[in-house]
Amino acid sequence: MTHAFERILLATEHTEFDAGAERVAFDLVKRCGLPLTVVVPVFTNPEYEAIAPQIVAHAEEQAAEKIESLRKKAAAEGVEISITARRGEELYHEIVQEATDRQSDLIILRRRGKRGFLSNVLVGEMVSKVMRHAPCSVLFVPRAARMWTQGVLAAIDTSPVGEHVASIAAKAAKQSALPLHILSVLAHDTPANRAQAEEALVHARTVAEAAGIPAPGTRMVTGRPYEQVLSMAKTLNADLIVVGRHGETKLIRMPFGGTTQKALGLTETPV
Repeated sequence: MTHAFERILLATEHTEFDAGAERVAFDLVKRCGLPLTVVVPVFTNPEYEAIAPQIVAHAEEQAAEKIESLRKKAAAEGVEISITARRGEELYHEIVQEATDRQSDLIILRRRGKRGFLSNVLVGEMVSKVMRHAPCSVLFVPRAARMWTQGVLAAIDTSPVGEHVASIAAKAAKQSALPLHILSVLAHDTPANRAQAEEALVHARTVAEAAGIPAPGTRMVTGRPYEQVLSMAKTLNADLIVVGRHGETKLIRMPFGGTTQKALGLTETPV
């Protein structure tokens, strides 16, 4: 069977906030029969090492403990695992570089870490930077989320990204034997916009059928894109949402930091 992804990288600091990402990563590779690569990013810099070597040593001990804990977890669940600790000043950079070096096609990552004075943050700063710079797809997992078992929702626009979104969503749905729903949101319902959206939906359905989904459901709705995506996910019982990272058209605006960030930050399902 063709998998949506073949080279999966879990990025984790092995904290309570990473629990969902770790859970889904282990379940996904077990379902697909694939090995799992893990990167544990560790903060350091020359000045930090010179001024506070004892703190650096403690951080190294913690990283070693986390790696050992992950190895034991993988062994207990029968997962083939390879773990690397990467050290640097920017944790996101180490994650992105590891994905680049390993030619990963999917990074699995938490949605956010501990919440401090930015109590209303939807997505963590490190997570946002990984999304912007990642050389591949990224799966964001809230800490309470689990592997999808009900349905997959692909939110597309009329950009070329829509075809890729439909293909990935179809493969994920087929792998899990779940229904696939394809959604296009019109910010403004005009005849021209509707015609473009209908054409995009037809094309996305063709892509999905080619991937092995014989009759994916398609829908067109009007409203704020992120609100409609989340609303339709609930209505359709879709517990995996697939969206484009950079799509931006008259029909639906999804640059990261806008609609995609809101959809990601306000759902409790993997995105």
